[in-house]
This record gives sequence, C-alpha cells and structure tokens, in this order.
Amino acid sequence: MKKINWGILGLGWIGGDFSQALVDAGIGIYAFASEKPGKAEAWRERFGAQKAYTTYEALLADPEIDVVYIATPHSSHYEWAMKALAQGKNILVEKAITVCSEQLEDMKKLAAEKGVKIFEAQTIYHMPLYDKIHELIDSGRLGPVKMIQVNFGSCKEYDVKNRFFNQDLAGGALLDIGVYALSFVRPFLKSQPDVVLTTVKRFETGVDESSGIILKNKDDEMAVIALTMRAKQPKQGVIACEHGFITVGNYPRADRATVTLTEDSRVETIEAGETAKALQYEAEYVDRVLNGEIEDRTMEYTTDVMEIMTNVRRQWGITFPFEREA
Repeated sequence: MKKINWGILGLGWIGGDFSQALVDAGIGIYAFASEKPGKAEAWRERFGAQKAYTTYEALLADPEIDVVYIATPHSSHYEWAMKALAQGKNILVEKAITVCSEQLEDMKKLAAEKGVKIFEAQTIYHMPLYDKIHELIDSGRLGPVKMIQVNFGSCKEYDVKNRFFNQDLAGGALLDIGVYALSFVRPFLKSQPDVVLTTVKRFETGVDESSGIILKNKDDEMAVIALTMRAKQPKQGVIACEHGFITVGNYPRADRATVTLTEDSRVETIEAGETAKALQYEAEYVDRVLNGEIEDRTMEYTTDVMEIMTNVRRQWGITFPFEREA
C-alpha cells in the first residue's frame, strides 16, 4: 500500500481522538495546522507528525499531503473543504459534512473536476457489525424491513454560548446528533424517502432543541426518529422486519446487536468489531479507497442524509445567519 499522508485541520477533542486513531492504526500523521500559537507544534510532538503549520492555508498548500481531515465547527466545513479540494486534496470531513445539500453538491462537483475523493467521518458506515446485520436482512430470514425506530438524546449543559446552541456555528440537534440517526436509517431502506414529516421545539437561541421526523419511501418502508439536546435518551435503533426485529444499542459505534424472532420471542446475538476501534475503521477505510483497494460506497448515503436534513430544516424555517448573508 502507498503511504497516505494525512493533514489535520481542527485540533479539538474529536481531532485528537482521530489523530490517535491514525497512530493506533499504523497510518500516522504528516502535518497539523492551528492558528493558536504553539498548538500545532505541540500536537506534532504528541503524535509524531512531520510538520506543524501556523495557518490552515499553509497546510493545504503542502504538495506532500494526500488527504485532509477537517474537524472545524459545522459552519466552516464548506469553506475549508472547498479550499482543500481546490488544492487537489482528498478530504475527510467531520459529520455533518456540510449544513445543506447545495454545499455538498458544490464540493462533489469540485472534487470531480480535481479527480479527488470526499468522505464524511461517519462511524456508522464503517463498523463491522453493520455488515453482519445487512447480511442477515439480505438473507430474508427476518422478512422485509417494515419500520425503523431511532432515538438519540444528548443532554447538553444549559449554556447559550455553547456551540451546540449557537446559530453562527450551525448549532442544533439535527446536524450534531440527527446525522447519526439518519445515517443509521438510510442504509436499511431500499430507496431514499420521498415523504418527510417533521416538527420541532426550538431552543431560546433559535436552533432546534428537540424534534420528531417521520420518513416513508416508495417501497412503503418507514422510519421514526426522535432527537433532543436537553434530555438523555438511549442511542438505540430498532429495525423491525416481518418476522423479527434487530435492536442496536450505542449505534454510532456499535459492536453488538440482538435479534428477537417474532414467532417464539427467541433472542440471538450478533457481534462484530470493537467499539473502541470505531475511528480506526474509518481511517483504514479512507486509506484503502485512496490506495485503490476498494470503491467508496458511502457518498450515496451521505448525499441522501444531507438531502433529508436540508428538507427537514427548511420545513422548520431554520436558516443560519451565514446562509442568509450568502
């Protein structure tokens, strides 16, 4: 395999976790960038990278970098993704990859022109457990998928200045945690939903605090999603089929699921992968695609999920200030 050189933008907690995953996977890191004095250099020493840059632009201009991981706030994903693509870099962008479908289409068009790849840092698409679940469903043993139910409740501390509640930083539950729920749902549906019903409770800053989303596609498969950022819910997904249902706890990084058979209530267990290696699987997947070992199979789902979220947010009438200024 060709050595893939990674550059990292966005040195927050998730940037640190992903950097550690690159090291643990034996892939390593080529360069960090931060405008905070001394931070990129400190991370270079911490993770054994070769270079540290004091501006994002300098990192993007480095011809040795093959792929850039972007972990800045949602509101700036598009800006730095487009700048990285313009420099001919492959990109892995933290979820949600953009704030709307139009931004993602711009990115895809530029990536095609430059001959590079775009990936969303969505752990669900890379956990080995889901391959086993899809195999079970495809076998027909449980019958067709009828209904999917997904919850995600994250009780964020009350703080109107926190990024989770900040319109200027594209805050709200949908882009932060709803993207997980929808990314769980979409791969289990035969086709993209064409019916999207939703309602929302806004936080005092105007972002979405809690919401319900109902989806249905042309195959009459349905999904019901419940999200909130001011109350805890289990991160649980249930795929209900005609002859049984599959329950997945901690579904963003799941390594275990149960199968309950309708006829006799017998429960079976499916296990695969390790929750602790979720970000390693993500990094290894990108490495394999860029080395030509496999074809990317995730962008279709990323595109569909972004389309649903854009539809939902427009139904709510929530537009971020930087979108109104564009």
